[in-house]
Amino acid sequence: MSQPLDSSKVTIVPTGTPSAPIPNEKLRFGKQFTDHMLQVEWTAENGWDAPVIKPYGPFSIDPSCCVLHYAFELFEGMKAYWTVDDQISLFRPERNMSRMNKSAARICLPEFDTEELIKLIGLLLQQDKHLIPKGEGYSLYIRPTMIGTTNAIGVGAPDRALLFVICSPVGPYYKTGFKSVKLEATDYATRAWPGGVGDKKLGANYAPCIQPQLRAASKGYHQNLWLFGPEKYVTEVGTMNCFFVFENKTQNVKELVTAPLDGTILEGVTRDSILTLARARLDPTEWQISERYCSIFEVRERAQRGELLEVFGSGTAATVSPIEEIGFEGGSIPVPLSEGEQSGPLTKDIARWIMEIQYGKSKFQDWSRIVAEA
Repeated sequence: MSQPLDSSKVTIVPTGTPSAPIPNEKLRFGKQFTDHMLQVEWTAENGWDAPVIKPYGPFSIDPSCCVLHYAFELFEGMKAYWTVDDQISLFRPERNMSRMNKSAARICLPEFDTEELIKLIGLLLQQDKHLIPKGEGYSLYIRPTMIGTTNAIGVGAPDRALLFVICSPVGPYYKTGFKSVKLEATDYATRAWPGGVGDKKLGANYAPCIQPQLRAASKGYHQNLWLFGPEKYVTEVGTMNCFFVFENKTQNVKELVTAPLDGTILEGVTRDSILTLARARLDPTEWQISERYCSIFEVRERAQRGELLEVFGSGTAATVSPIEEIGFEGGSIPVPLSEGEQSGPLTKDIARWIMEIQYGKSKFQDWSRIVAEA
């Protein structure tokens, strides 16, 4: 009988040399890691093995391992936060677990009980809670990962897999903090396409994006704004979802626009959170919330008419990243910023709404999951 993932069977092997917390000012995103990791093996014959939480360290794989040859790899990105009442919370973890299962199914890796993995992550955080940084803007970045580990050269569904979770104490994703960035509208390279896997968090989606990012950086831009098709529809910004705020002066309403989930756009947890909060908190007589296609031509034309008000990216790493300029066809599309600010007013409000929920300053539905306490 194939065994399900079972958190009650976990073995915990504590490190003999616990680390001291790293001062917040010395944290570098994704460069330092906590003392322990979670590891669970799977085989097609037996299902999920007993989980192990053990000291962080390397593991061995065979040179013929299928992940090295055919990219059987997926991951998630989520965060844990110290709340204002000294509890450790996860922000909507069930959404990350659901997306992880969708990614696994797409590349023939095993699915799992989402609640069991959330429980295991909670036990992992309990071991290293002293290493979770405190303070607004600081958190523990959690990276659940699954790889195919079949030792054979030949394209086929893996009969072995490894699920592991590592954690990294982090501060703001950008060293400059909440500061506006510049984008290059990129149409010479395509991030994803219909029928592909752009809506899955697969490692194979990310490596091909680095070269265009370096090309954009050489021109003074921080990231790419990915365009698609002859219409040059805006899809995503870098590794984040993208939002625009337009003004319809004839109808005296504003519109918050992001690309639809058509299979090419990553189903961002932060994206969904922004749409949900906007629909709950913005006056429907003054705002329209749209998931629709938006071309770079529309963005440029509306900017020229003074109808482009704000642009920002959203994702787990940076949460909300304001955008001040888009380069396109040798020209520049400027994005207004509030006087003395690094963003427009809605961008600032949304960043605050989400941060208040993450750090326990306010509650919204059941978005915060407490997994440990001081």
